[in-house]
Amino acid sequence: MALQKYGGDTGIVQESPGSLKGIAGFVRLIVTMRQNCSMLPLPQIVEHMLTHSELLAHYAKERESAERLENLNELINAATSFVHEAEDDSLAEFLAHASLEAGEHQAGSGQDALQLMTVHAAKGLEFHSVFLSGLEEGLFPHENSLNEINGIAEERRLMYVAMTRARRRLYISFAQSRMLHGQTRYNIASRFLNEIPENCLKWLQSTPKIDQKPFYSSTGNKASTAISRATTYSQQKFPGGEWRIGQNVLHAKFGGGIIINYEGSGSEARVQVNFDHAGTKWLLLEYAKLTAV
Repeated sequence: MALQKYGGDTGIVQESPGSLKGIAGFVRLIVTMRQNCSMLPLPQIVEHMLTHSELLAHYAKERESAERLENLNELINAATSFVHEAEDDSLAEFLAHASLEAGEHQAGSGQDALQLMTVHAAKGLEFHSVFLSGLEEGLFPHENSLNEINGIAEERRLMYVAMTRARRRLYISFAQSRMLHGQTRYNIASRFLNEIPENCLKWLQSTPKIDQKPFYSSTGNKASTAISRATTYSQQKFPGGEWRIGQNVLHAKFGGGIIINYEGSGSEARVQVNFDHAGTKWLLLEYAKLTAV
């Protein structure tokens, strides 16, 4: 039995044994997670919460819940990126940042803006210019399609739908590396790119050849990723010649590692370093303060 106050009156509310048990269990969950997460970095806090709150298990049991699971996993990616970019990478700052970003960049009614949508939502619509991103094995076609009858054929049909939304210009892109579940993965280009006639393509990169060999070893050993990546580009130097891929470096927070990729120039130049203990991270050279080893 509990007391509950309404305005100036105090009433007695009868609590059922079931509700009391549920409230007690919820309180224990919060207290336990607070204790277990007190010394964890932000990405692991988010992952711990998703796992022990049973949100992941809950949606995994539901049909047609793959998109929700991907959204939850994207939260881990966002936390990982926030740690790299923010001076204060606490949970409170991350939540404050997320709430501010939620509506800050939304276009108002009648304003010119890019329209971001899924391929399914774009059916029946046409645009002068279309940007189709994420053309990588495992994304498009999605990895789940490999386990379904006619799954690849359905993904190919969606690819056709996506391409024919463009009236004038169609830009297709894929990433060599992508963060998933807070970890960097190296990808291979989608098989659908090889199915487009070469004379219909105009490559906007220096090397139009698609490398269909994954950066992982044939045995699936992820530990070989950084080594094979660094070996492939060991002779490439950054503009200015100060750094090169394959170089051993030392970071004050993350320790020793090896440079496996870079992009940008000037103040926007950043490097991808595979650290011995902290994993793979992208760092802005202007702020990273790396030391050559």
